[in-house]
Amino acid sequence: MEYLLLIAGFIILLYSSTFLIKGSVSIAHKYNVPTLVIGVTVVSFGTSAPELFVSVIAAVNGHPSIAIGNVIGSNIANIALVLAVTAIFFPLPLKANTIRIDWPVMMVVSVIFYIFSLNGYLRLWEGLLFLIFLTAYVFLSLFYSKKEYMLADEQNIRFHLSLPFIIFIIILSIAGLALGSHLLIKNASIIAANLGISERVISISVIAFGTSAPELATSIIAAFKKEMDISVGNIIGSNIFNLLGVLGITSLITPLPVNEMILKVDVLWMLGISILLLLFILPLKKGKLTRIKGAILVVTYCVYIYLLFIKPSL
Repeated sequence: MEYLLLIAGFIILLYSSTFLIKGSVSIAHKYNVPTLVIGVTVVSFGTSAPELFVSVIAAVNGHPSIAIGNVIGSNIANIALVLAVTAIFFPLPLKANTIRIDWPVMMVVSVIFYIFSLNGYLRLWEGLLFLIFLTAYVFLSLFYSKKEYMLADEQNIRFHLSLPFIIFIIILSIAGLALGSHLLIKNASIIAANLGISERVISISVIAFGTSAPELATSIIAAFKKEMDISVGNIIGSNIFNLLGVLGITSLITPLPVNEMILKVDVLWMLGISILLLLFILPLKKGKLTRIKGAILVVTYCVYIYLLFIKPSL
């Protein structure tokens, strides 16, 4: 029964995130918010909403390993699975700004998280700094973006309904995210206990895969629409939102103890895969994530997951 409820949690999270994005984009369009602003804020936040709800609920319910592991595992999966799978189907050319701005910000934020976590906790003032950094990143993205490229097809991502009904959809989506997160955490914890594996392992693998589903859907749809830069920019932006927004908000609610193994193993994997991505998308002017590079990233992810279950200390 736990497995069925776990799958139900995945599905509810996926659809709730999708409808939250559509509803939010629709309201933004009704008030003539520029497409670029919507892409940098609404879409990036919407695809990170599952991570936010899962991490907050996990932390409040006394599962800090799930709260942290979900974000780290999701960031690893976003690059080495979601982005890589998209590249296998559709090789992804890059814009220079993705390498010059977004990737360095992601890497710096990842290193700052590692430094903040060395004392074993992510505290309230550190979470507040993360949110300040996130605000600065959003404004930086708006300042340096020279064209509105974030949404592949506005007509397919928004509703054409009345404002009260759209608000109802958004409220229902938020309730769905809360319900899906609860089902995911509760049943993943039960399954982990029954199988004798740690919450760290189950959060970085199963839960992180589930919360990365919106990124996978968004990236593949963008690639089909030939908006290739959306896929890469969406993933890197989502990773930044995960670290700054998700962990920032969660640590404001409650101080987050950082699992020692997450710090010594999983964060280093996250940093290593981020560096590997940079090597794959160089040079600056004609960088491209090819099918072969995507396949290498997928293999890297499979090796990581294998070691996670077989040799959790590596």
